Amino acid sequence: MLIKIPQVNSLNENDVTDEVIYQQRRTFFKKLGFVGAAGLLAQSQKSQAGIFDFFNKEVVKPFQVKPLNYKKAHHNTEVLTPEAKVTSHNNFYEFGAKKHQPAQLAQNFKVEPWALTISGEVKKPITLDYDDLFSCFDIEERIYRLRCVEAWSMVIPWLGFPLASLLKKAQPTAKAKYVVFETLYDPKQMPGQSNRRLGGGITYPYVEGLRLDEAMNPLTLLSVGLYGKTLPPQNGAPIRLVVPWKYGFKSIKSLVSIKLVEKQPANTWHVLMPKEYGFYANVNPKVDHPRWSQASERRITSGGLFTQNRIKTLPFNGYAEQVAHLYKNMDLRAYF
Repeated sequence: MLIKIPQVNSLNENDVTDEVIYQQRRTFFKKLGFVGAAGLLAQSQKSQAGIFDFFNKEVVKPFQVKPLNYKKAHHNTEVLTPEAKVTSHNNFYEFGAKKHQPAQLAQNFKVEPWALTISGEVKKPITLDYDDLFSCFDIEERIYRLRCVEAWSMVIPWLGFPLASLLKKAQPTAKAKYVVFETLYDPKQMPGQSNRRLGGGITYPYVEGLRLDEAMNPLTLLSVGLYGKTLPPQNGAPIRLVVPWKYGFKSIKSLVSIKLVEKQPANTWHVLMPKEYGFYANVNPKVDHPRWSQASERRITSGGLFTQNRIKTLPFNGYAEQVAHLYKNMDLRAYF
């Protein structure tokens, strides 16, 4: 999850798009008075040729997600964020810096073929193709809280496998201290990478990093799906990182490279705004963002426009028992 640069202290419920893109387009055309638009839109779902929208751009066939076989989670009783909001309220600046843009601008994203490389300080470098992502390891469901640095949160049923399982196969060397992650760089598919204004002024490709012990923690997940299906592009298809005790911008999307290195990497947001976005980015209600408090968060639920859903933020996003030992004797205000 990426970060919004404009100085905004909070997000409104109407920032969350409740309707799928199809419904948005129907409403849009109806307001413009196109009587036959609904029929045309329905036909466009079946037509490979597509039609042209109001801005003379071809309406492409929506990205197709596929059901996955997985071991279902039974240990979490939290209320899940509705799937429609998980897939329509996104920070993925490669497809636009506004919350609704990724779902709209990523629908022609191609995930096949795909290659994910594991390299660097490893004894056995690995390359996984698209099919490998779903077959090399057993897929399991992990219901995690996701806390954005912007002070909103969700509860999401991710599907994936532990990052540690993949790293163990690659056999890290004694020099491996950190893990560097990199998003696909493809300006033709990701318009935010070629349009600085659309992409939030970020230098691409997007890069993130973890300490090796953080990467090997059992909670750290490589996700290939959510809500029982493969990932939509706006959520990081075909594979993304999920680190539930850290702010969401650490959970990098659409991975093509995992590299083990000896020195701490220069992460995208830490390089861009080091006083605001630290390397560790552990959820900490006692360390505010310079422009807003982190003591509480707005949980995105099925509520409407006037539903506040304000809750207290928990240290390490509620996962302190599993991860606090990783930071023993560290000053978490200095290493934020």
